[in-house]
Amino acid sequence: MSDQPPGETGRPIVVALGGNALMQPGQPLTMAGQRRNAGRAAAAIAGLCGDHDVIVTHGNGPQVGALALQSQAAAVLPDQTLDVLAAESEGMIGYVLEQELYDRLPNRKIATLLTLVVVDPEDPAMTTPSKPVGPWYEAHEWRPLAEANGWSAIEDGGQYRRVVPSPEPRDILELPAIEALVRAGIVPICAGGGGIAVAHGASGELAGVEGIVDKDLTSALLAVRLDAACLLLLTDVDAVYEGWGGEAPRALASLDRAAAASLDLAAGSMAPKVEAALRFAEATGRPALIGNLEDATAMLAGKVGTRLTARRQKTAKPRRL
Repeated sequence: MSDQPPGETGRPIVVALGGNALMQPGQPLTMAGQRRNAGRAAAAIAGLCGDHDVIVTHGNGPQVGALALQSQAAAVLPDQTLDVLAAESEGMIGYVLEQELYDRLPNRKIATLLTLVVVDPEDPAMTTPSKPVGPWYEAHEWRPLAEANGWSAIEDGGQYRRVVPSPEPRDILELPAIEALVRAGIVPICAGGGGIAVAHGASGELAGVEGIVDKDLTSALLAVRLDAACLLLLTDVDAVYEGWGGEAPRALASLDRAAAASLDLAAGSMAPKVEAALRFAEATGRPALIGNLEDATAMLAGKVGTRLTARRQKTAKPRRL
C-alpha cells in the first residue's frame, strides 16, 4: 500500500461523525446543546473541505431513542417503527449540521439526503438486539418501560439502555445521488444513523425494517462503493487504545486485523469503528483513521489518531498516554 497521505488522489473522503457530534457524554439532549456540538463538528469538517471533497455521515442513537419515547409518551403516532424514527432523526440532525456548515462554508453548497440502506430481513442480528439507542436509565425507570414495550437492554453499573436489532448493511440505494452531489461540488450529509433500514419483498417492493444499521459499517460500505481516498471515523477519544480502562493504556499509531484481534474493545463503541475501518482498508488498500473530532486535519497528515491498514505498518509504534 502507498504511504501517500490520504485525500491527495482526487477521491472523496468519507467523514463519519460519532455520537459525540451532537451530544457529549452526560449532556442532556436539548436542541441548544445539539447545535453547540454540531458547531464543533462543522468546524472540523470545514477544515477538511478546503482541500478535499467530503462526504459526511453521522450517528443518531440518542436522538432516535428520544423520538421513540416522545412518540409513545404523547400517544401521538405511537406505532412509529424504527425505520420511520430513523428517517425523522436523519432529517433533524442533517438540518442542524447543514446550518452549521453553511455558516462556516459560505461558498460551498451542502445537501442533506435521506438514505435508504438495504438489509436482509433474515439476518441473524434481527433476533439478537445489540444496538444501543436512547438514554441510560436507572433500574426503577427502566423496568416499567421494558414491561410496557417489550424492550431489550444492556446493563452497565446498574444502569440500563435499550438495544434494538442491527442488521448488516448490504446496499445503499442513494449511492448514484451521492456520487452526483460530490461531482457537482456539493457536500452531502447522508447515511445518517447508518441509514434507514429497508428490505426487498418477494416481488421487489421495499418495506421498512424494525432495526437500526450500525453507522460505522454503513460508512465503510459507502466509502468502499465510492472508491474513497480515506474513511475518517471521528469520535471523542484521540486513538484506539491497548489496555483501555487499565493502569497503563497505550494509544496505537497503527493497527491491522491481526493486532486488533488481541484488543478488548467495547462492543457498543470502539469495536464497530475498528471493524468498519478494517473493512474499508482491506477492501481498498487505503487507510482508515480513528481519532478525536478536533484532530481531523492532523489525522489526515498522519500526526495523530490510529491508522488502520490491511497489513501491519512495521515502522509504527504505540504512543503512550
